[in-house]
Amino acid sequence: MSEPAPAAPPPAASSALWPGLLLATLGAIAFSGKAIIAKLAYRHGVDAITLVMYRMLFALPRFVMLSVWASRGRPALHRRDWGVIAGLGFTGYYLASTLDFLGLQYVSASLERLILYLNPTLVLALGVVLFERRVSSRQLMALAVSYGGVLLVFGQELTHVGPHAVLGAALVFGSATSYAVYLVLSGEEVRRIGALRLTGLASTVACVLCIAQFLLLRPLAAMAVAPEVIWLSLLNALVCTFAPVLMVMMAIERIGATLVAQTGMIGPMSTLLMGVLLLGEPFTAGIAAGTVLVIAGIWLLAKWR
Repeated sequence: MSEPAPAAPPPAASSALWPGLLLATLGAIAFSGKAIIAKLAYRHGVDAITLVMYRMLFALPRFVMLSVWASRGRPALHRRDWGVIAGLGFTGYYLASTLDFLGLQYVSASLERLILYLNPTLVLALGVVLFERRVSSRQLMALAVSYGGVLLVFGQELTHVGPHAVLGAALVFGSATSYAVYLVLSGEEVRRIGALRLTGLASTVACVLCIAQFLLLRPLAAMAVAPEVIWLSLLNALVCTFAPVLMVMMAIERIGATLVAQTGMIGPMSTLLMGVLLLGEPFTAGIAAGTVLVIAGIWLLAKWR
């Protein structure tokens, strides 16, 4: 005997579902476009330190405004709070962004997105190391599926890019690890400070650090880049950095974090498609199979958790 069909959601829930799904989808696609824009900018001779500086320079005023808006009516922050925000901004946004942009100089946008998509597996591993959480055999199976997919795509990358793919993949994996540390350590702070407030403040710290990094490592003359780099950086800051943060947060408010995370699985697929259409990156059966394996592994991990 078949199970009864689920009841239709009430009008209020249904009205919140589709806008929430749309926001989550657009947010995932916008986030995934960051790598595409970076790869397009690299064609104009800019280096990673300068490119990430311009991205954060254009994003800084928006995150400052977000911080001010999200702090309205909330209690003042203490010295400990500012220390935590500075640490999270360094780990979750500054270090992760810098390593990611450095890695994108050597690997395709598709491989970069797949490695970053391993983030839930890294959060799980950090939970085991830091909090001695147990991992089930099903979770280990999901991890094997995901990492098998990345290795499959990485093998394709070695064929097309060469040994530099090893360095690029290592840098991007370091970026994913850095952001996983941020996620693990920010859980309590999000509940105490607020998600939008913490995101705005930590991102502001990261923007300042990226700009300071450029001033320390490059002469001011390095700011003279091709006009295309300026426009691409502005697009990256607005469409692929600031806007997705707001869209994902609004989606979580409407449909919850679990459904937003599941919707985010469209990210690697959109990066793969944009990489083929806009960058001319190769599309092979191995890359397609690896992408499917990574998405399937993350889906199983979320299901069995």
